[in-house]
Amino acid sequence: MSSSSTGSNRQLDLFAGAGDPSDHTAVPTVDRAHFVVSELDDDALITAIPHASVSDCRSLAAEAGRRRLVGAVGALETLCRRFQGFGIEHPIPEQTAALQALAIIGGSEAARAVTRIIVEQIVQGPGLNRALEAAAQLHLGLPGHVVVSLLRHHAPEIRAGGCRCARPSPTTISLLGELLDDADRAVASEAARALGRMGRTEARPRLLRLLREVPNAAVIDAISGVADEESIVLLGRIARTSSNVADAALAALDSIGSSRAVKIAAISRRSLADSATPP
Repeated sequence: MSSSSTGSNRQLDLFAGAGDPSDHTAVPTVDRAHFVVSELDDDALITAIPHASVSDCRSLAAEAGRRRLVGAVGALETLCRRFQGFGIEHPIPEQTAALQALAIIGGSEAARAVTRIIVEQIVQGPGLNRALEAAAQLHLGLPGHVVVSLLRHHAPEIRAGGCRCARPSPTTISLLGELLDDADRAVASEAARALGRMGRTEARPRLLRLLREVPNAAVIDAISGVADEESIVLLGRIARTSSNVADAALAALDSIGSSRAVKIAAISRRSLADSATPP
């Protein structure tokens, strides 16, 4: 039974993961003929997705993602809705496949579909984390009341996912500030990156630590919005010595735009050019 079913005599907390386990013991199945997915044209593939057998719908969703079929967005959302009310204990593979396909397809229609799936609690329990991963891949900013529920969630992976989908508001910024001291390191790091993207300087100490310990494109992007002298020097060092994120560090220096950042970027580029020149 879905938590949003009419006639329910109790109100469930948003994303609380509560519910009667007896209502979630059997996943709905539909008997349909099996498909040779690669032989279906786009229209046939889209038509088949919502009501395919459990054994087929995952391969159909994956094929829609591989083809990047924007026209399949509605069918993939319908597939997710078919399993609404299930997945309290374990993620539903069909929902996961649909969400992965939506993230790969991308674009505004897929983004709106994933937003609805999260806001309307179409996925539950651990499946919510899969939806938040898709949301982050689509660079979604979720509605404020939803983000607040995510940031207060008992599961650290959901709090981290909420950080990735947060948009600035007084309440959200306050909660993200609290999460800088979260017991889960991944949550604290995601909170720092979110605040950095919002231009909040309280994130800088943790972002500097991340920049020293685990420099990656996400940290570099976040710190560029709150960069100080120490950050600029570190970015220059990363640009000269970390080939896998050198381009990201140079782009961050360019975006900062201060005379010091421009000078360090120019020095870093000369150093890279010199190291690439054979003796």
